[in-house]
Amino acid sequence: MFSRFLSLDSLRKRALAKAEPGILHDYLSTPLTAKTTQCQQLSIVSLDLETTGLDPHKDKILSFGLVEMNHMTIKLETARHQLITIDEEIPEESAVIHQITDDQAATGVSIHDALQELLHHMAGKVMLVHYSAIEQRFISAACEKLFGAPFVIPIIDTLVLAQRIFEHRNHTIQPGDLRLFNLRPRYNLPNYKAHNALSDAVATAELFLAMASEMVPQLSQCQLKRFLTR
Repeated sequence: MFSRFLSLDSLRKRALAKAEPGILHDYLSTPLTAKTTQCQQLSIVSLDLETTGLDPHKDKILSFGLVEMNHMTIKLETARHQLITIDEEIPEESAVIHQITDDQAATGVSIHDALQELLHHMAGKVMLVHYSAIEQRFISAACEKLFGAPFVIPIIDTLVLAQRIFEHRNHTIQPGDLRLFNLRPRYNLPNYKAHNALSDAVATAELFLAMASEMVPQLSQCQLKRFLTR
């Protein structure tokens, strides 16, 4: 698609022209963080989603977890976990993984309200994720359905960064090597329970800081573009 060759800011402006008045329009009206921003000046949101499957056009978002990072420091007081209600039963095969039951999901907020909160948190910031295809595609598909335009944001993906590190060292990448909880022990990070959106968001933030310190010993001298994956 032609859009693959557009700059991120051009994609933001195209999406802004399509967006209906409201929260997404306001979000897209906020300038993106410049690639040349010094790392120590970044505002980052580490985000994780739990979903009913892997297809954003038919599967649903069940929860999000996030924690904000400022000046390359995790701000645990910003940690947020939110369940999202859906209009169908949760598939058993996905419930086994994320352990969100139908009764639990019923206590959540609507996807509309969840997106409102997410977009409020994300405006003008950088999104940090592990495997961006999930978060970017699911949020974008939901935004297009509800607000008429896609979700556009600068992204740091710890999976992509790990792949770069492996390739730079000429290491063969084995199946599973790039999974979040297989990467963490390489940096002497503790094990957390997997597939909880909040703990995964915190785990991703910790992994990023460890990887960033290894990749750029003098973080005060680096810019966002050193880590940007989209």
